[in-house]
Amino acid sequence: MTRELGSEQVLLVDDNPTNLQVLFKTLEGSGYRLLAARDGESALYTAKRAHPALILLDVMMPGMDGFEVCERLKADPDTADIAIIFLSALTDSQSKVHGLAIGGVDYIAKPFQADEVLARVRTHVKIQRLERALARRNSELEDENQRILNAVEEGIFGLDVHGRISSMNARAAELTGCSVADTVGEVFAQLNFFPDDSGLNQALTLLCEAGVSLRKESAELTSRAGDLVHVALSGSPRKDGGAVLVLRDISEWLASQAALDSARGELDNQRQHLAHIERLSTGGEMAAGIAHEVNQPLTAVTNYARVAQRLLADLPEAKREKMDDVLNKIAIQAERAAAVIQRMRSYVKKPSGGREVLVLNDVLADVLALAEVDSRVNAIPVVFCGADNLAAIHVDEVQLQQVALNLIRNAIESTANAGSENPVEVRSYTKGAMVCFSVTDRGAGLAPEIEAQLFSPFVSSKEGGMGIGLSVCQSIMQAHGGDIYHEHNPEGGAIFHCEFPAYH
Repeated sequence: MTRELGSEQVLLVDDNPTNLQVLFKTLEGSGYRLLAARDGESALYTAKRAHPALILLDVMMPGMDGFEVCERLKADPDTADIAIIFLSALTDSQSKVHGLAIGGVDYIAKPFQADEVLARVRTHVKIQRLERALARRNSELEDENQRILNAVEEGIFGLDVHGRISSMNARAAELTGCSVADTVGEVFAQLNFFPDDSGLNQALTLLCEAGVSLRKESAELTSRAGDLVHVALSGSPRKDGGAVLVLRDISEWLASQAALDSARGELDNQRQHLAHIERLSTGGEMAAGIAHEVNQPLTAVTNYARVAQRLLADLPEAKREKMDDVLNKIAIQAERAAAVIQRMRSYVKKPSGGREVLVLNDVLADVLALAEVDSRVNAIPVVFCGADNLAAIHVDEVQLQQVALNLIRNAIESTANAGSENPVEVRSYTKGAMVCFSVTDRGAGLAPEIEAQLFSPFVSSKEGGMGIGLSVCQSIMQAHGGDIYHEHNPEGGAIFHCEFPAYH
């Protein structure tokens, strides 16, 4: 707390009683508490005990002179802050310079004038009062800063230009397992907190010596007790030399990331499971048409086989050519049936989750073969227009087939329900860095209430529909880094667009 005027003490030191009396009379009405000493030893004792704000110190004294008294006062931390004004008949500049060099704040020549002494005393007492108040405030600020540093979650080290630890907060001591008393003054890089990271240790050395900033997202800190702590580091050089190093414990964050990755993996498994259910549902709807489609070539195989049996009973030389033709037809129809069944099995099987580099046009061609049954049943043709020189895409083939087949079947049904005979158009194209395809129908379009939540789960425009087809399609597209969106067909109906990032 700042002292009020008149509460400061002033120590008068002179071996001449007359001079002391003059000084007393000069200052006795000024409001200061006056103390006196007639030699150097007494001055040192009184200054140590009373800690005055100011000392008027005679230079020429027997035994210990004023210069020596000043030097001893300044060497003692308890009395170093006391202001000293020298009194002396020595007026040469060398004496004055020496007095100021050893810690004196002013120099008054004898014989002195009373008003001059009083003015200088008042000035230096005021300066001393302000300096002490400033020192107290600095101390309070240092304490406050230390409290703030101890309250933060990060461990903070102050390093000097040689990399030695000059300060550290409580969190830094907790992370490293080292006390402040055992750590301050040690070279940080030599404490071996990162024994398996030579690059980081080199960066710590450059942080202080070369002023190179440091940032590392993750490192393993080995504490004094041998415990491993995952930390993030950042180091910033100071303008006055040295640096500040901040350590943040990221153990909980890493655990949260691992839990999040696990949850994402589980979510992906659930998404694939849901997609598998949707494919099975679609496969069930297609089963009747597939059975009909497969039955035709199988019937033909049977009929041709019977013909071959009859020909085998009586096979003259002239009919061998006919036999070859019949058997060839049997093989063609059998291969056709196998191809239909194989496509169906490929579509319904659960994906492995692996992705391949594929050509979009090839995948769409396979999907159009799968959609051939629906096209015939509904008497709606499907027209494919594939762009040339498309970039490759990195996708799960089964999931891409699911998206395309879902959109094509929806388009066929929508067109048929609207009583239109126009074909469904499938087109591949490039849009910037994206490889895309669109499915255009000539149906009745979408109702506004359906369009507003088109890709939400369990929303369907079909009677009895599950409402998960488009939602699953959106999930698949977004999982591949792409997107799916809808727009109105100017000629009636709807257009769905799917975009994939090109594979480089």
